[in-house]
Amino acid sequence: MLAPTPLRSRLDPIEVASRDEIQALQLERLRTTLRRAYENVPHYRAAFDAAGVRPEDCRSLADLARFPFTTKKDLRDNYPYGMFAVPREQVARVHASSGTTGKPTVVGYTRNDIETWATVVARSIRAAGGRPGDIVHVAYGYGLFTGGLGAHYGAEKLGCTVVPMSGGQTEKQVQLICDFKPDIIMVTPSYMLNLIEEFLRQGLDPVESSLRIGIFGAEPWTDAMRGEIEARAGIDAVDIYGLSEVMGPGVASECVESKDGPVIWEDHFYPEIIDPETGEVLPDGEEGELVFTSLTKEAMPVIRYRTRDLTRLLPPTSRSMRRIGKITGRSDDMLIIRGVNVFPTQIEELILKNDKLAPIYQLVVTRDGHLDKLDVLVEARPEVSNQLTTTESEGIGRALEHAVKTYVGVSTKVRVLASHSIERTATGKARRVVDKRPKIAQPA
Repeated sequence: MLAPTPLRSRLDPIEVASRDEIQALQLERLRTTLRRAYENVPHYRAAFDAAGVRPEDCRSLADLARFPFTTKKDLRDNYPYGMFAVPREQVARVHASSGTTGKPTVVGYTRNDIETWATVVARSIRAAGGRPGDIVHVAYGYGLFTGGLGAHYGAEKLGCTVVPMSGGQTEKQVQLICDFKPDIIMVTPSYMLNLIEEFLRQGLDPVESSLRIGIFGAEPWTDAMRGEIEARAGIDAVDIYGLSEVMGPGVASECVESKDGPVIWEDHFYPEIIDPETGEVLPDGEEGELVFTSLTKEAMPVIRYRTRDLTRLLPPTSRSMRRIGKITGRSDDMLIIRGVNVFPTQIEELILKNDKLAPIYQLVVTRDGHLDKLDVLVEARPEVSNQLTTTESEGIGRALEHAVKTYVGVSTKVRVLASHSIERTATGKARRVVDKRPKIAQPA
């Protein structure tokens, strides 16, 4: 089901191209990207050489499977600029996402990269039903996080008026929506539900607001949540997907006319689904780990980046490009808490900086209303466990809460417990994560 004729006239030609045309463009851009990475990034030269492959060995899209994967560890090991394929002076901007240690994962963009990014986000907003002249309320966080600025530049590229609200200040968010009358809001779905509650708290009906489109991302969400948001706010809710390591928001996005999974903008990002255990490439339709290779990035091309997101590739419908199903889980231990990537090892590293705390901890994730809540349970070391007063334990907890907020970017509630308070498994290990949030159902 391709877009109807009036809409097709407004689309980029590649969005309605044949699969043969798309794949020919992908192969051309893939070979260029492999050469760029091999010739300019020492990590990729070493990785390709170790795997016994060179850029010219890629004669078909299937040949990409011969090339090595890129992982978050590779990005961390080359912190901050080691993965850049251009001199640092040619990098117009850097962003960063949460890494598995105190150091973030750094991503660089040339001016052309920023233009490409704005183009795919503009395409995403248009796919959601946005048009030039619309007012877009951006409530994603600005700064090192890619959400706010990614949405901002894309909306401007489409010709929209941007309200750069950023996150937080819920009462003010509602006030500006009432006063500025935006057509579109871009935010996490859980925070949108919070905004709906704030409308009601103020005696306002969110259905009566000016909003008609919500573009939601940065965290997994269900079709049930989509239905609730649409019913309570009177808007069309669509899913946008992205990750900083590949570009940011706008790697894929849903079309409002079908709402059947984000369309991957395959002219810029080549997707694969692999078996997370073996690395074998799986056919379309089978669930596995999503892998991306950038096709047009200049500053920091990524080759077969393992996203750790579990999903499947679906055939084209509203556009000529393939879609991804709902993210059903992760192949690693990363948590997404209110749009922030959180690794247990990050918190463990902060725990180990206090000599009164043992490396025995448990992260308990719950849903408080519409927002996720993270509690950290940690044991005192056996030798001091009986000596700590309640006041001292609470002080240690507050210090750890501050450290987690500062270095990881998420608010927590820390409880310091006596030694051997946290339940062990049969092998004697503490269960690191207890996720009590409602599960996302598998797609049919």
